[in-house]
Amino acid sequence: MTNHSHSLVYDELDYRIIQELRANGRAEAAKIARAVEVNERTVRKRIDRLINSGAVKVTAVVDQRTFGYVAAVFAMLEVEPESEEQVVAQFRTMQELTFLAYGLGSRDLLLQACFKDNDDMREFLRHTLPSMPGVTVTATILVPRVLRNITGWMPSLEDFEQGGAH
Repeated sequence: MTNHSHSLVYDELDYRIIQELRANGRAEAAKIARAVEVNERTVRKRIDRLINSGAVKVTAVVDQRTFGYVAAVFAMLEVEPESEEQVVAQFRTMQELTFLAYGLGSRDLLLQACFKDNDDMREFLRHTLPSMPGVTVTATILVPRVLRNITGWMPSLEDFEQGGAH
């Protein structure tokens, strides 16, 4: 069970274990232990703690291009407050969306969507979004290539040396 505890202390060993898992999420604890030069049992316990605390999630990341999704767009939206709950619920069911977040403004949403071709993307931008009650598209950005996404992010080593978030 994930508890997202901010009272746990993370250190350089956790950092090194995470780096190994990022390189190969299926790596066995014994291989990681050899790479980071500690006991296998220690590595197993650390991995369990990192997962159970919510510090890391073990998951498969799908490469959109492998499945033919070659067109992507970011859209900034304004959503009327009375429509927000329904709009967010509808967005959560859309297979095209790869990212959905509230913006800093009181009515802002940001989304990223991917498509197999430009025609599908145009349909989404010109018809799907504008037809949603209470939604106004304020900006769009076509994304020809993602250079870095969440799977590429990692806290700095200094964050681990300072004992993690408190």
